[in-house]
Amino acid sequence: MRAKKSYGQHFLIDEGISSRIADSLTLANNLNRVLEIGPGKGMLTKYLLEKGYTFKAVEADRDMVDYLLQHYSITKDDLILKDFLKLKLDEVFENQAFAIIGNFPYNISSQIIFKILDYKELVPEMVGMFQKEVAERIVAPPGSKVYGVISVLTQAFYEGELIIHVGPESFDPPPKVNSAVIRLIRKQKLEMDCDPKIFKRVVKQAFSQRRKMLRNTMKTFIKGDELLKDEFFQQRPEQLTVEQFVILTNWLEERMN
Repeated sequence: MRAKKSYGQHFLIDEGISSRIADSLTLANNLNRVLEIGPGKGMLTKYLLEKGYTFKAVEADRDMVDYLLQHYSITKDDLILKDFLKLKLDEVFENQAFAIIGNFPYNISSQIIFKILDYKELVPEMVGMFQKEVAERIVAPPGSKVYGVISVLTQAFYEGELIIHVGPESFDPPPKVNSAVIRLIRKQKLEMDCDPKIFKRVVKQAFSQRRKMLRNTMKTFIKGDELLKDEFFQQRPEQLTVEQFVILTNWLEERMN
């Protein structure tokens, strides 16, 4: 974890957890390229380097880059001094597919997921550490109290699972939150059976007032009493699967045109 706080950063210090995170990549289908986000002092980096991957890391802190160059068998070409959110992922490995791994800065962890979704064609797998509550939201199943926008948008393209729980004692200094590592494996089908832009709008609108039934939140797209006639719209957003959101998107688009 490298969430920036007013008093500094939290660095992972648990060798066992670091090794388990590195071992969590499946790298199926002969994938060998790996991008680490926020390596910090290299606690995870050293285990990744041992595996002989085609490796790069992106780090926004110049001091950390200098530290990595001094302490590990790594070159300047392997390190990208940049904010990950400003990085063009198609340029990292010259438009070739790669896995992403890291102990993500918690203040931008959700944004990291959304960026991965933007480049899903290039990222078939991700293993990352998040604040426990964020990790649980990403992989939450329909019907869960924490199932929401990030759950639906991620699960439209990736199968996710929580694989490691990490306590505060694994960091220096210990944070005030628990952490968890999740793995995302991209689904084979990358094309949606609906307009992806409208899908995102529908999902965000549905969860904008998650306690309200769809008959209320979907009035943004359609006026009148038509929505009240179908039992489907008596549901709340957390009850819908990804597939049902796709059906809803198509249904609404037909009536919006």
